[in-house]
Amino acid sequence: MPIDTNDPASDPVVLEVFSDYVCPWCYLGEGRIKDIEKRLNVEVKRVHFPLHPETPSEGRKLEDLFGTGPEEIAAKNTRMHGLMAEDGLPYADRTHTYNSRLAQEIGAWADTQQPTRNIHDAFFHAYFVDRLNIGDPDVILKIVEECGLDVEEAKRVLSDRTFKDVVDADWAKSHQYGVTGVPTFVAGGRGLVGAQPADAIEHLLAEAGAHPL
Repeated sequence: MPIDTNDPASDPVVLEVFSDYVCPWCYLGEGRIKDIEKRLNVEVKRVHFPLHPETPSEGRKLEDLFGTGPEEIAAKNTRMHGLMAEDGLPYADRTHTYNSRLAQEIGAWADTQQPTRNIHDAFFHAYFVDRLNIGDPDVILKIVEECGLDVEEAKRVLSDRTFKDVVDADWAKSHQYGVTGVPTFVAGGRGLVGAQPADAIEHLLAEAGAHPL
């Protein structure tokens, strides 16, 4: 039976996705969410999460972050290569993490614009494939340009921190919801933590009332 688009019950179910651009599990979950969006009446809302917000602007070695040696980091990269390959995602060995706060503010700004390319995908690709420091304003502005957005306006967003309050609110929501790990998927008052398989996310959305398109 066709869904009555005038029926409030047919409104898209909101799926809040708590994530950070330097989180490999968030990168892994991106494609799964996109696939689900093609099949269910959902509205995805990104909620920026503070993963390692203490990271300095120049970045931090993963060995220092995790307190491990190069062998353990190599093993982590090997594992991630396998997981990403299963989902058809490109991935380059990571050596550092970076401070994603400014990228998050630009991402929040981009959501109010009309980019020609998804900037969230671009930030993930820049970090996990190109191994770039996405906390560097020059790198951020290059990504803005590649996404077809106004570079001069983006410069003002960075210099004036005009979307600081928006990301602050996201971080506060993370605390309010009790989110301590990402990605976290929330719909209908329930949540799932981690890079969940697509069918688990679909089950969450179905219980929240999502319909097939």
